[in-house]
Amino acid sequence: MKLEDDNYCFACGKNNQCGLKLSFNYSNGKLTTEFIPSKIYQGYKDITHGGVITTVLDEAMIQAAIAEGLMPVTAEINVRFKMPLMANEKTIAEAEITKKNSRLIEARSRLVKASDGTVIAEASAKMVPSK
Repeated sequence: MKLEDDNYCFACGKNNQCGLKLSFNYSNGKLTTEFIPSKIYQGYKDITHGGVITTVLDEAMIQAAIAEGLMPVTAEINVRFKMPLMANEKTIAEAEITKKNSRLIEARSRLVKASDGTVIAEASAKMVPSK
């Protein structure tokens, strides 16, 4: 399967009206992005849905791999939620590749409050490079 970017990715696509429109910075092996969830991404009242948080963490790990010249797809992701993320709360997602070879890429990411660095959620993933 050929992986192509048509700018409609829910996480980072600039043409997706419903998307998160994340943009990324990569430096010294670490990727970061800011994320401020609006109320439209809530589960319970004013609390960001865990699936949206998982999406941000997953996309950060994928983008970290892309920044290193790889084009992977996620095969497995594990997320640990530490505390709720409130709507309109500014956060920073961080990701890095922890292991890579020709058959498997491993990464980790976390989402922290921008105000004080409190960890909201952490994830690890196994990704498969596309051929």
